[in-house]
Amino acid sequence: MGRKFLGEFEQVVLLALARVGEGAYAVSIHDEILRTAGKSVSIPAVYVTLSRLEKKGLVKSHMGAPSGKPGGRSKRYFELSDAGTAALEQARQLLDRLWDGLELTR
Repeated sequence: MGRKFLGEFEQVVLLALARVGEGAYAVSIHDEILRTAGKSVSIPAVYVTLSRLEKKGLVKSHMGAPSGKPGGRSKRYFELSDAGTAALEQARQLLDRLWDGLELTR
């Protein structure tokens, strides 16, 4: 049984989702990435990654009610699944082990 590793952007999206918490949707996750990481990413990339993470069982989603604005659309809200939380913890432990005792010099 091989362990599957999260890609860097998958980790970024999952961490941003965890930071946003309840009520997280693609745009709020995108904004959190920009705010905390200072990294400009496309919103479609966030949507694609969230879809892939959901297929892997790492996030769950549900549709909200349509906004009250005329022609308002429903938002898809996301949350970490238990498997997503475990995957983030495993990724953190892996990186901690790799960094342990390592001093980079230039």
